[in-house]
Amino acid sequence: MKTAQQEATAISTSETKQISGSVALLEALVAEGVDTFFGVPGGANIAIYDSLYYYNEKLEHILVRHEQGAIHAAQGYARTSGKVGVALATSGPGATNMITGIADAMIDSTPVVCITGQVYAHLLGTDAFQETDIINITSAITKWNYQITDAEEIPGVLAKAFYIACSGRPGPVLIDITKNAQLQLFDYKGYTKCDHIRSYRPKPIVRPEYIEKAAELINQAKKPLVLWGQGVILGGAEAEFKAFIEKSGIPSAWTILGVGAIPGDHPLNVGMLGMHGNYAPNVLTNECDVLIAIGMRFDDRVTGRLDKYARQAKVVHLDIDPAEIDKNIKSAVPVWGDCKETLPMLTALIEQKEHTDWLAEFKTRYKEEYDIVIELELNPTSGEITMGEVVRHLNVLTKGEAVIVSDVGQNQMVTCRYAKMDKPRSNVTSGGLGTMGFALPAAIGAKYGAPHRPVITIAGDGGFQMTLQELGTIMQNKVDVKIIVLNNRYLGMIRQWQELFSDSRYSFSDLESPDFVTLAASYRIKGKCVSDREELPEALNEMMNSKGPFLLEVMVTRENNVFPMVAQGCSLSEIRLK
Repeated sequence: MKTAQQEATAISTSETKQISGSVALLEALVAEGVDTFFGVPGGANIAIYDSLYYYNEKLEHILVRHEQGAIHAAQGYARTSGKVGVALATSGPGATNMITGIADAMIDSTPVVCITGQVYAHLLGTDAFQETDIINITSAITKWNYQITDAEEIPGVLAKAFYIACSGRPGPVLIDITKNAQLQLFDYKGYTKCDHIRSYRPKPIVRPEYIEKAAELINQAKKPLVLWGQGVILGGAEAEFKAFIEKSGIPSAWTILGVGAIPGDHPLNVGMLGMHGNYAPNVLTNECDVLIAIGMRFDDRVTGRLDKYARQAKVVHLDIDPAEIDKNIKSAVPVWGDCKETLPMLTALIEQKEHTDWLAEFKTRYKEEYDIVIELELNPTSGEITMGEVVRHLNVLTKGEAVIVSDVGQNQMVTCRYAKMDKPRSNVTSGGLGTMGFALPAAIGAKYGAPHRPVITIAGDGGFQMTLQELGTIMQNKVDVKIIVLNNRYLGMIRQWQELFSDSRYSFSDLESPDFVTLAASYRIKGKCVSDREELPEALNEMMNSKGPFLLEVMVTRENNVFPMVAQGCSLSEIRLK
């Protein structure tokens, strides 16, 4: 019987093409251009790791401390690189530990391929040690999943997996491989990438008649508003989007995953949508006459009460996923297709315009928000440090060039509102699922996906503790990520809701934490804690100029709230500034 090393050598020398399923899997990863992936070995995938021992020059595997860290790192890698992220886990608890990340990737349209080991095929259904039915468990949270019990299936199934994950609307795919298939020898006939599946149409057929109807509505509009989401970035359509809004002259607002498609200081960029978004685009959504949605899905955090959302407007919805059109908001004109293809068609038909008076209304509302909310958050002169001023000082150092990986909660909303992110793929965060603990492992993957860009993770003291074991991954691999922990000694967003809607009954939101700097030191990571406003700029500068990872804990005000805010169950017109 050949060793894994002999099998790998045989492929390159063509001595023979009989190889094991594990080697076939690794050959698939190499053929698909995978350079880095993340995982944890276990009993049901140990054969894969044995073969991986001889692939160190072709594949870089990052050993994480928990399988949730593997899937979040794969997400971060995919989000910054634009490539498919790959995560590897064993059967049973290893596979189920990835569930949260898979669901996160599904709702945020992140292309990842998850490969799980499984018990021997003859043991399936017997409740064998570390057996779980991961196929049925993940059916609702994957684009596709498949269980391999015969090694001969591996090349073809992996080719389909990568194609499905990255084509059309991207998303997660899970491939479960039984242990016998990993060990089985078979005649390997090479690897062919997949570019077509008969039953799968990743992009809908573009209908020119709807493009024409959309252009007619846009040309007639007096107060049009563009809402764009991550679909613009996933489609690589930033240039096409910019050409569209500049010709149409339409004010444009973004969802949190869409930020960076155009620079924040672009004159037509009117800010962030959503529950904690900017005042102007939220309020004026209910005053526009034509609403053009591009690559976004009308999530409830963007719409508020659906029965009071943009009732006066005619909606034009451009999306690659037909299931998203008319799902939440009824469109007057549905435009199916990849926006990289549909936007130029639409731009060619619209008239060159400037909506000067309409744009001025956004500027007026912005000034109101600035005076009541933004100035106090970014430039406080007394009291404790605010989250916003941390981000303001950070912007001076990053100049909009860094990848910012935020966790979930107040830290996320403040980061998305105020961080300067002028390039696509700069904002890595858990948008739809809102996964606390996402940031630290995602930042690891983000750095491998964008090795030449600074990567900064911003987390609260609560979310950081949910996956802080990945400091071990950072230590072992010397991953150059900068970590900012905004410590307000609370589960901050929970506390805010309890203050506003539960008469300040702070039920189990008060949080006691360890000494994060000492904790970082135990992982041989440099760190510092700052609570004095005067020391903040220098502390951030020290962090950014340090070689290797660095943890900066910033003690921020305990009971500060993130405004504006559209309370749950309210319309956008009821947005609160305080």
